[in-house]
Amino acid sequence: MSTDTTTSRSTITSAWLVLLLAGLFEIGYALSVGGSQGFTVLPWSLVAIAFFLLTLFALSVALRSIDVGIGYAVWAGIGAVGAAVLGPVFFDETLTPVKAFWLAVIIGGVVWLKVADGTKGAKSEEPAQPQPSDI
Repeated sequence: MSTDTTTSRSTITSAWLVLLLAGLFEIGYALSVGGSQGFTVLPWSLVAIAFFLLTLFALSVALRSIDVGIGYAVWAGIGAVGAAVLGPVFFDETLTPVKAFWLAVIIGGVVWLKVADGTKGAKSEEPAQPQPSDI
């Protein structure tokens, strides 16, 4: 394996880890916005602003190496699922079996997006076809 391939894989792996972190920050943002009650509770509002800045920064770093459509969908999916699962823990919300099913569909979609992004990288690592001048 060449150094360029190793560096490329390392960069992509790091980008996906940063995207995961951005998704966790998005969960924190969504939950703290809920706690801020429309930005009327100062401590929750300040936490929401901090998470908002962190999630946007981490997302922008991840999108340097991940396609925008894939990265944004994964980020939004992590945030949506995390907020829906943790909402009942922190607030007076419910998680019904029907909601849980559709959250599982979102998670499945996020996983398939990651798999689809991985196959793109694998195709680009194929050896180049010989050119007529090489013969």
